[in-house]
Amino acid sequence: MNNLRLGKKMTYKNKLALLALCSALFAAGTAMAKPGNADKGKEVYDKRCTWCHGAEGDGAGAAQDYLNPPPRDFTSGNYKIKTSSFEDMTPNDDDIFRMIRDGMPGTAMPGWSDLLSEQEMWDLAAYLKSFAGFDKPPEKQVDYGTQVKSSAESIEKGKKLFEDGDRCVECHGKSGKGSASKRLKGGGGERTWPRNLTKPWTFIGSSDPKDIYTRISTGIAGTEMPSFADPKSKNVLSVEERWHVANYVESLAKTGMTVNAENTVIKADKVEGELPATTDDKRWNESVPTAFYLVPQIIGEERYFKPSNDTIIVRAMYNDKMVALLMEWDDRTKSIPGDESAEKIADEPIAEDGVAVQLPVVIPTEMRKPYFGMGDESHPVNIWHWKSGTKSEPEAANLLNSLGFKAIEKRDAAAVGLKTVSSYSDGTWKVLMYRPLTTQAADKDIQFAEGKFIPVAFAAWDGSNNSEKGSKHTMTTWYWLLLKPATGSRPLVAALAIMVLFAGGLLWWARSAGRAAGRQH
Repeated sequence: MNNLRLGKKMTYKNKLALLALCSALFAAGTAMAKPGNADKGKEVYDKRCTWCHGAEGDGAGAAQDYLNPPPRDFTSGNYKIKTSSFEDMTPNDDDIFRMIRDGMPGTAMPGWSDLLSEQEMWDLAAYLKSFAGFDKPPEKQVDYGTQVKSSAESIEKGKKLFEDGDRCVECHGKSGKGSASKRLKGGGGERTWPRNLTKPWTFIGSSDPKDIYTRISTGIAGTEMPSFADPKSKNVLSVEERWHVANYVESLAKTGMTVNAENTVIKADKVEGELPATTDDKRWNESVPTAFYLVPQIIGEERYFKPSNDTIIVRAMYNDKMVALLMEWDDRTKSIPGDESAEKIADEPIAEDGVAVQLPVVIPTEMRKPYFGMGDESHPVNIWHWKSGTKSEPEAANLLNSLGFKAIEKRDAAAVGLKTVSSYSDGTWKVLMYRPLTTQAADKDIQFAEGKFIPVAFAAWDGSNNSEKGSKHTMTTWYWLLLKPATGSRPLVAALAIMVLFAGGLLWWARSAGRAAGRQH
């Protein structure tokens, strides 16, 4: 009987131990390494990876000239995500597996878990190591010590360390958006920018404090991001200090800029009296922001493959006379052609920054909308286009009507009451556009109406990035603008029902297109 009871106690303890082990592995967020077969991994690589990374693993694939940053050169041995010590170039097998499984944020590298089995990914990891001759596991690992939980006190300590002696602000700036004055280079000689720490979805690995701590400790191989665990560095940080900085960096995240794939509607509130006349009017803080991804224009010539702008956030209001749209996007450089300081940090030749709003001339009552690439022959669009100006020419608002890329009519923006106001501060553009709800040219201009879901799309230009101008820009597909009527009105109920159908189809299209694009890379 005693032996039986002891056995039960041991079994219970073993269960507790197993549960603790599983919890620890879950918290670590890594996969359990499995033996990989490099020969089988080569078969996977030849089928899936050579288009970008090249047959020899040197990054010289067919897509090399169309990607920014360029494909990883595996022969260099530089892996951006690794949990081995800064002293050891060799990554853990888990690190490589994670990059294959989850992809690399801010690059064209997709996650492969929907196409490859777990074993195939371990096989591929084994083969990738062979390019750099990594045949032994790393000797040292990152020292995580005791994690410091995020708190107001820890964040404040991290902020001081971040700013102390320009330790981090030299590259990332006090706001964390990245210094425009830093012309950094990647491992392949390509131009890179310091990470914008207010955009957590672009972080290498993830924006979890443990991943941030790891990057601070190891540095990022193939970039100019150093290790702050290196005792030889004048900016070395202790384990505790690195946790404080990680907590501070996580706090910088602009959650309002995060794209919610299910939120496709810009909701414009109706206001009494005059609309905001400036970009910093406090009433804009009460307007619900909606964020959208910007993607490179690769439909019509000239196609564009290497963008810098990746998101745009939009707010809207209206009154009984006018409608106003406020667009905000991060741009490290204020691109003013002819300005010496602006040209110094820009790619040559510099062009103007810009943003555009696209709207249908006729609000559709059916499923079909104009072609989102500047309309089509039977479905024209209005385009409101703002440019930042040059040293000799002021910023300007332009109005275009378009029946497609090759059928564009330039019109007088002032004649229809289209006006713009802009501001640039701390690496962020804000542009306010407003226009009367109706115009006298109903055959040429959209006539805004309450309670209707109006298709809307956006485009943006970074004039300091490879001379973005003309058709070389970033853009969105169609989304929706709703001038919200009084609560409880029948038009809103009907419009919501239609919107649900439209949004469902759009979300399905976006996800399908994303999977297809990822598989091509």
